[in-house]
Amino acid sequence: MILLDTDVILDVALDRAPHATAAAELLDLLERRPYGAFVAWHTLSNLYYLLRPLRGQGDARAFLIALTEFVTVAPTDTDSFRFAASLPLGDLEDAMQVAAARACGALYIATRNVADFRRSPVPARTPTSLLQELG
Repeated sequence: MILLDTDVILDVALDRAPHATAAAELLDLLERRPYGAFVAWHTLSNLYYLLRPLRGQGDARAFLIALTEFVTVAPTDTDSFRFAASLPLGDLEDAMQVAAARACGALYIATRNVADFRRSPVPARTPTSLLQELG
């Protein structure tokens, strides 16, 4: 099980070179593995906020609906937030990703910002390294 950080999904949604290729390959792989991919609840609202000005309201919503056909929202709650707030990470949003990963039992967090997660109890990997591991 892998929790997808917002940046990985944005790379696909916005076709951000050179990162989009590995991110899309990872999403394709996870789409073929039922219940293998998760996102944090707040990732969906962040994605909508970032995609809407560039792709339009309808397309942004359609993208998120398509995403949730194979990506499950991690079951988080107040205790998850408190756990996130207690983590020694510099960015609360990253800590919330970690809490979501922990809540769904993810083995890894897929992100391009691996350094930001170096103190995370759930290890972070780039899409490229995860593709190599999951083969």
